[in-house]
Amino acid sequence: MASRFSGALQLTDLDDFITPSQECIKPVKIEKKKTHTGSKIKIGEDGYFDLSSGKEQKLQKVEITLADCLACSGCITSAESVLITKQSQEELLRVFSERKYTDSRGVIQDVSLIVISISPQPLLSLAVRYKLEPEEATRKLAGYFRSLGADLVLDMTVAEDLSLMEAQQEFVQRYRDQADSDVKTLPMLASACPGWVCYAEKAHGSYILPYISTTKSSQQVMGSLVKQFLATKRQLAPAALYHVTLMPCYDKKLEASREDFYNEILNCHDVDCVITPIELEQMLTNQDKDLSDFPDSSLDWCWDVAMTPGVRRHGGRGAGSSGSGGLADEVFMYAARELFGEEDVPLVYKNLRNPDFREITLEKDGREVLRFAIANGFRNIQNLVQKLKRGKSPYHYVEVMACPSGCLNGGAQVRPTEGESGRALVGRLQELMETLPPAEPSGTAVRHLWSAWLGAAGPERARHALHTTYHAVQSNDIALTTKW
Repeated sequence: MASRFSGALQLTDLDDFITPSQECIKPVKIEKKKTHTGSKIKIGEDGYFDLSSGKEQKLQKVEITLADCLACSGCITSAESVLITKQSQEELLRVFSERKYTDSRGVIQDVSLIVISISPQPLLSLAVRYKLEPEEATRKLAGYFRSLGADLVLDMTVAEDLSLMEAQQEFVQRYRDQADSDVKTLPMLASACPGWVCYAEKAHGSYILPYISTTKSSQQVMGSLVKQFLATKRQLAPAALYHVTLMPCYDKKLEASREDFYNEILNCHDVDCVITPIELEQMLTNQDKDLSDFPDSSLDWCWDVAMTPGVRRHGGRGAGSSGSGGLADEVFMYAARELFGEEDVPLVYKNLRNPDFREITLEKDGREVLRFAIANGFRNIQNLVQKLKRGKSPYHYVEVMACPSGCLNGGAQVRPTEGESGRALVGRLQELMETLPPAEPSGTAVRHLWSAWLGAAGPERARHALHTTYHAVQSNDIALTTKW
């Protein structure tokens, strides 16, 4: 499945992105010949040319596929558009029209139920774009998707709760195991960002992977909920549910397409299509519509637990919030309570090299017992990886995101208006994030949902539903034509 990426996008004020090339390609390897001068390669407007023989010989190229992609933030994360056959707005509209889709194995499935799941970061992006308050934007989005033919429109708060709960428990277990084992599993590195995970698999292989949390991202937990729990409740075959997520970056398409998230028993992916704010904006523009033109509609609630539906904010306010779901905040507070009996610890982060690398510590009886960090952007990721490889990392947990400023600055968020910098827009989104109602204290409710869904399934099924595995990939042959 080949993809072509636009080079039109250049983010200002954020110096950690690779500028996308006009085409993302993998040059074909040519056999080396013994010469005294070495090979000479010329980069032309329409490709690469070998000058070693004294005349220009155009080198063959092949288009890069998702399997080749490094998710280096030059293409998938920062691209203006991504044409992935099963992950496009055209495919989404076709499914709405025909109520059929073709899965990744080429099997045509009849659609009985179309389910939309909304994440908070794209909601805020669209709220700013259409000058709406977050709650109003939520109602308008629900109305818009229903006008297209959606049967259920859900928020992803419950999936975020489940993912956070699993990550909290995984960290505490690793922390306790570390004291009794010579095998290093700390720092635990967050796994919610698929761009970072893909980079780790293909650039650092088996060395880094044991440190990465096995907990699924909230998108994939939501996928498991919809295709397993909701399908069972509705007495439908999971493949008959077409599940769409609204997410802030193109890497989420890459994540949804992973073979790890194709259930062989259910014969379907957890998430069938990922749509992004910039694509939704294009869909509205093509209809000559504004989001505010659509009638208000309420979100649906399908989970049999006492929680109020609605997009909500996790983590601490202000300095503690990363814009990526409050991972570091929530794990830090839980670990402080479970491991050291510290309740309501203050979330005060200290900037290090730059605002995208911050840390927070907890001291107990004059001794530092927890040190967490937030590392956003590949510059900081590379520094973190080098410290790990040298055995110099002082951290117990790191929230890692490929995009500077985290998911609020996802590569598929709506672009800044003319005259507005990318950083200024992210600042507006951060302020808006802090106005969202906080997630309800949901420990009991989420455990009830976990029990209703997985309590009788056994530990293996529970692990498969909420955790995943990673794979070291040899990428020596991969060379993207993006440039710094």
